Amino acid sequence: MLTEVADGVLVHQSELLRNNTVVVVGRDGVLLVDPGITSAEMRCLADDLRSAGLRVVAGFATHPDWDHALWHESLGDVPRHGTQRCAAAAREVRLQEDWAARAAEVLPPEVADDVPLHLYGLLTGLPPGCTELAWDGPRVRVVEHPAHSPGHAALVVEDSGVLVAGDMLSDVFVPMLDDFGPANDPVEEYLVGLRTLQDAAEHVDVVVPGHGSVGRGREVLARVELDRAYLHALREGRPPDDPRIGPDAEPGWEWVSDIHAGQASSVAAAR
Repeated sequence: MLTEVADGVLVHQSELLRNNTVVVVGRDGVLLVDPGITSAEMRCLADDLRSAGLRVVAGFATHPDWDHALWHESLGDVPRHGTQRCAAAAREVRLQEDWAARAAEVLPPEVADDVPLHLYGLLTGLPPGCTELAWDGPRVRVVEHPAHSPGHAALVVEDSGVLVAGDMLSDVFVPMLDDFGPANDPVEEYLVGLRTLQDAAEHVDVVVPGHGSVGRGREVLARVELDRAYLHALREGRPPDDPRIGPDAEPGWEWVSDIHAGQASSVAAAR
């Protein structure tokens, strides 16, 4: 189930939400980014790595959403990192009373009994101002931005020309906004995030989104433009011309239109 998308970078895709776990091969082991989402899938991933003679030496969560900050015992007890804000947000969740029971209530029912929440969010925040992961492998640049979730970060695997985008630049999900608050504008935050990713993608050939298919070549910047067009339509109160929603949505993914409808209502209410 491991697919090589560039030299030294492999992807393992989850079935239900097409979550992409990214594997970056180093000298003595691999960096594992956003493993998920069920115990069965993570055991499969661990078996695939062992079969390839690879061991996990580090983990990274692009952001604190439940499906991006998971882990499983079969992957080993290794350092797991996120940005400072990501680690703090995950820690805040775990400090809440009955957090695991409440988290389980919002899991997709198809996988609710097989998501290993007990290891969710056990992250160490990167040092302030850190822009590169310290590990025994190829250079991996950390690109933090304000879009979608607190402490969200993309990773750029420099030598391989790969952008690991977290929950952005998907071909199945429209941009998913953070909550509106008195001091934040999640649409503008997302646009800032897209500008940051566009700059980071200047010399990459491959983008791996958190969900959906891998993009290559010109498709990398085309996905930035598609997300940007969606956000401008949302802000201007007009229907987006977007293949991920409405009649053009992929069969089985029609429910993404419901996400859009909720966001359109939230943006309209905030105007």
